[in-house]
Amino acid sequence: MFLNDIDNAQNLVSLFLKRADEKGDTPFLGFKGESGWETISWAEVARRVCLMAENLREMGLHDGDRVVIVSENRPEWCIADLAIMAAGCISTPAYTTNTERDHSHILDDSGARAIIVSNAKLAKPLFPAIIKTGKAENVIVIEGISTAQSGAFNLHKWDNMLAGDADAARAEVDKRIGLIQRTDTACIIYTSGTSGAPRGVLQPHGALLCNISGAAEILIEDFGVGEERFLSFLPLSHSYEHTGGQFLPISVGAEIFYSEGLEKLASNIEEVRPTFMVVVPRLFEVLRTRIMKQVEKQGKVANYLMDKALQIASRESEMGRKSLMDRPMDMIIDRTLRPKIRAKFGGRMKAMVSGGAPLNPEVGNFFEAMGLTMLQGYGQTESGPVVSCNRPKVGLKMDTVGPPMRGVEVKIADDGEILVRGELVMTGYWQRPEDTERTLEGGWLHTGDVGHLDEKGRIKITDRKKDIIVNDKGDNVAPQKLEGMLTLQPEISQAMIAGDKKPYMVALIVPDAEWALEWAKANNIPFDMKELQELPAFRSAMKAAIDRTNQDLSVIEKVRKFTFADEPFSVDNDQMTPTMKIRRPFITKAYGDRLEALY
Repeated sequence: MFLNDIDNAQNLVSLFLKRADEKGDTPFLGFKGESGWETISWAEVARRVCLMAENLREMGLHDGDRVVIVSENRPEWCIADLAIMAAGCISTPAYTTNTERDHSHILDDSGARAIIVSNAKLAKPLFPAIIKTGKAENVIVIEGISTAQSGAFNLHKWDNMLAGDADAARAEVDKRIGLIQRTDTACIIYTSGTSGAPRGVLQPHGALLCNISGAAEILIEDFGVGEERFLSFLPLSHSYEHTGGQFLPISVGAEIFYSEGLEKLASNIEEVRPTFMVVVPRLFEVLRTRIMKQVEKQGKVANYLMDKALQIASRESEMGRKSLMDRPMDMIIDRTLRPKIRAKFGGRMKAMVSGGAPLNPEVGNFFEAMGLTMLQGYGQTESGPVVSCNRPKVGLKMDTVGPPMRGVEVKIADDGEILVRGELVMTGYWQRPEDTERTLEGGWLHTGDVGHLDEKGRIKITDRKKDIIVNDKGDNVAPQKLEGMLTLQPEISQAMIAGDKKPYMVALIVPDAEWALEWAKANNIPFDMKELQELPAFRSAMKAAIDRTNQDLSVIEKVRKFTFADEPFSVDNDQMTPTMKIRRPFITKAYGDRLEALY
């Protein structure tokens, strides 16, 4: 039923309204209110979507006009997104971490005519950008901003946008979306960009429908779909959460609950008890470290069980099945250690799906060992974004990203680049015909990723084409693999590898703050990260962590020397994207001389 509905849908709004009509007054969107978790029903969300769509048209917006959303994840984000599309306009999400410069670029580039912003804090860098660019004559504010006086642009209250005759609004929306086709643009999503200014990716309705069709098939066939609940944590301005955390649950009639943020994520998972979550690898790395520390404090028996669980998972990953010898111990672990770990994730989790960056296989195997199903997906904004995903029925292999999804064609170019074709592929980059032509050469999306297909048709990615380091002898080294292995060491929080056209690899290291604090206490030294980095004993401890990593690396991959970064890589210092990928050009610019001095 679900797959037929998705395949036959003309656009995302018609699919949502079909689900809303079926689900009626059952809960749809959940959020933390003053009295605890509250929900809004499918019918009420549909009513608000239609009313807002008509009020956007009343404001003077026309088919194809761009409307920017600047908001944290909350029910209003979903309502705004659907309402913009229901009004015949194009949804244009922006990151909440954007600076005034970032907002100016998106407003100028997209030519947005209206903006929806959630609060005064997010309006602070946004409003100067509106004035500077002269774009977006209308701004809708969800809360916390006075609309008593408008200046360079018209201010509107969110609640006023939900006024009117709901039945008449629905009739107008039905009429309008009857003309919106799968080939029409649903949204322009600006890539966070590891280098240069973000480019606007034109995602048609069909690209997202193709994506959720493939993802829904995995949910249905590998897990069975019942009363599902997703916990939305990653920014909805990113295509991964937009498709996987919003439209996928809509397509299968699931609830969406909105996390309160990273600080409260652990408690939110326990309270909400989700069945599915989409996350990025960095979060899994943090959770893995926390779980290991908690188990370590529980004594010898718990540590013995965790070690055994990891050994069993490692052997199962290599063999593709659990050995008869391991089954008795596995049953003991299943009754003792795993229930406690599962409880930390709400006790109902069917699967967690990792995407947005490569997942270290060791991290994936850890969660599998703890009894939590971990799927790794692969894609990019230009492909809607999901190209492939691991699935239990094909066999989970943590060093792959699974087979291509339903409706997706993949081939490997002569130089190893992964090429993708299908309805999921973008129409192009907004107002960038040359970039579009280069990326979609020959009708295939050139992903920029290098990899191959294994014997079961699963994609194995070896690195980013442009990130591959070629040493002075012409050997290729994949930096992401090395960085992932380094950050698994408890001493290291972040790392960047360098060594292009050089005789050996070097690393820029950000020490783990918690580990450094404990080290300082153990050595009776006042905690000051900069001063610690000057101490020979501290450097020796860090070198020991790198040496442990080097044991599992080939001669050309081994990290010979390292230096420390002045501060963690972050979005604020332009050294990370909002989805936690390091921005190599920016880091290299900041620390190039220091890295060069290691040779």
